[in-house]
Amino acid sequence: MNRLNLDHLQAFADVVELGSFSAAAERLNLTQPAVSLQVRQLERRLGTVLIERVGRKVRPTTAGTELLLHAAHIDAAVQAALEAVARQSEGVMGTVRIGTGATACIFLLPALLQSLRRRHPNLEIIITTGNTGEIARAVENNRLDLGLITLPVSSRSLEIEPVFDDPFMVIAPPRTELPVPASPAALAELPLLLFEPGGNTRRLTNEWFARAGLSPRPTMSLGSVEAIKELVKAGLGCSILPGIAVRGDAATGVLAMQPLSPPLSRMLAIVVRRDKPLHRGLKEIMQALRALPG
Repeated sequence: MNRLNLDHLQAFADVVELGSFSAAAERLNLTQPAVSLQVRQLERRLGTVLIERVGRKVRPTTAGTELLLHAAHIDAAVQAALEAVARQSEGVMGTVRIGTGATACIFLLPALLQSLRRRHPNLEIIITTGNTGEIARAVENNRLDLGLITLPVSSRSLEIEPVFDDPFMVIAPPRTELPVPASPAALAELPLLLFEPGGNTRRLTNEWFARAGLSPRPTMSLGSVEAIKELVKAGLGCSILPGIAVRGDAATGVLAMQPLSPPLSRMLAIVVRRDKPLHRGLKEIMQALRALPG
């Protein structure tokens, strides 16, 4: 980029096209000496003569003719770059790669993404699901632009911003009388369907029981929140799930549910690299995540 001055190149092209320095100066709204200086500076930069005079006319030398062939491609490339930047300012904001857990992807993001799509139809969003560790590593390695993951997570290279507190609920088949309060001791007596070990949801659930000196013994462990809900609806047991996964079921009455006692919640956080350039599309998504209710 530092090898050619685009203004000098344009002055040279205009001189050749119009056949005189004065005509080029008029087009460029410059003085004739200024145009002559730009052409001389271009010649010095390239180490060769680009223009020769024939009578009152000027024409390109062999080197100048060769440069003109490339000048057309250079001008097209510059115009394409300027148009791309202009589209960004007019609403086209590129691509944003988001990583999050399956539960947040299913129950939290759809309404947010729908709103973003209405406001910014040209913003492309790519969603990847995984556990907290996988998403954090992908953001660290710049394979993802942003993560929405469950705390705790620690990394010197990541900016971590808590945005959403998600309380857990105990759910049961319809018309089930759940114990009040829904304590660890009371729930330990029930047939439980829990998330499979290894993820943050199961870890938080185990820790909740452990603080009461108990260890849950689920009748089944599954990796899908939807599968757990369907089995609970079928009467195969109770479960402890993040609140965002059961909000809709509370309104329809297809599940019995109530908060845990003592309360249990998980905190979702935005994670981005500390050195990540925040282009407009990424800023819009981060702002939408900060506005999540809860």
